[in-house]
Amino acid sequence: MDNLKFCAPCLLGVEGICANDLKFNGIENAQAENGRVVFSGDYNTLARANLISRYSERIQIILSEFNVYSFEELFESVKNIPWERFIGKSDAFPVKGSSLNSKLYSVSDCQKIIKKAVVDRLSSKYGISWFEETGSVHQIQFLIRNDRASILLDTSGDGLHKRGYRSNSNDAPIKETLAAVMVDLARVRANHFVVDPMCGSGTILIESALKALKIAPGLNRGFSAEKWAQIPSSVWKEEREKARSVADMECSFKAIGYDIDDNALEIARLNARKAGVGDRIEFKKRDLRDFEFDSEFQTTIVNPPYGERLLDINEAEKLYKIMGEKFLKQKGKSYAVITPDDDFEKIFGRKADKRRKLYNGMLKCQLYMYFKS
Repeated sequence: MDNLKFCAPCLLGVEGICANDLKFNGIENAQAENGRVVFSGDYNTLARANLISRYSERIQIILSEFNVYSFEELFESVKNIPWERFIGKSDAFPVKGSSLNSKLYSVSDCQKIIKKAVVDRLSSKYGISWFEETGSVHQIQFLIRNDRASILLDTSGDGLHKRGYRSNSNDAPIKETLAAVMVDLARVRANHFVVDPMCGSGTILIESALKALKIAPGLNRGFSAEKWAQIPSSVWKEEREKARSVADMECSFKAIGYDIDDNALEIARLNARKAGVGDRIEFKKRDLRDFEFDSEFQTTIVNPPYGERLLDINEAEKLYKIMGEKFLKQKGKSYAVITPDDDFEKIFGRKADKRRKLYNGMLKCQLYMYFKS
């Protein structure tokens, strides 16, 4: 099916990175907007975006967008959407969403109205009054912001940060999409040697390896739209084969992760193997205080524990001071550290060469980058 409009929600502040990633993978009309990227295409585009996007949270079909000030307007606008193009007689179509700064502020009432409108539309098209909803799931989502409604159909199922390799994790793991953004901003390439001195369950290093080896992040998982009768299975097969064909398994990328927790290291090894990059990453037990350089050219990326995560502020700041002593300003060495602590540079001991605001969940952070020798 051609001429579908899509939406890829993403972390605030990384819309441009997300759009460029989609463009690089052949989705040339991707455009960055506030908190999302929009693009258009067919079912192949839908499958490709789910498989290859490193920074999107999910891929949604935009069915309609309109101003709405009453439940009557909401009902009629939703009923006018051609739901029969996507939802079959036995398919499930649950509704969820949110509303902010709008006259229609009751989420539960909006859910009921939208559900009723979809049922009315499908009843008239299929000539039935009862839907068993035992088939594949077509999750309907709505967003109402400042009296402007977006009606969406989710194609991903689980969020795209769930790559399929991290069934186990340590406390407070970083989200895979955020780790991927850090890797992109640290400019990890196919010939890089990457180190994480506090690697936890290994997410940053695994995302580094996936990017360096050009392995599509969604290859090892499924998507809800794969079960839709409307999309031929050949579409998914074709796009998976394309994604596999661009992988660069001959590149020289290597990485090493250190941690003081034996259990975390074992989890990291398992995750790396499940991601298909276990032969590229070594995991060893070592304290940050014993940090030393492993290579002449080295990219260090770290998500240290901090007050809101695992340590109290004083303990976290002790780590920042150690980093400042160990992360030396040398040719061939670069560092990227994410933290919400506004005093990081002062405690670390020098100003970052570049900073980038990022969100770890709802927590506003800065990625402090050091690359000048």
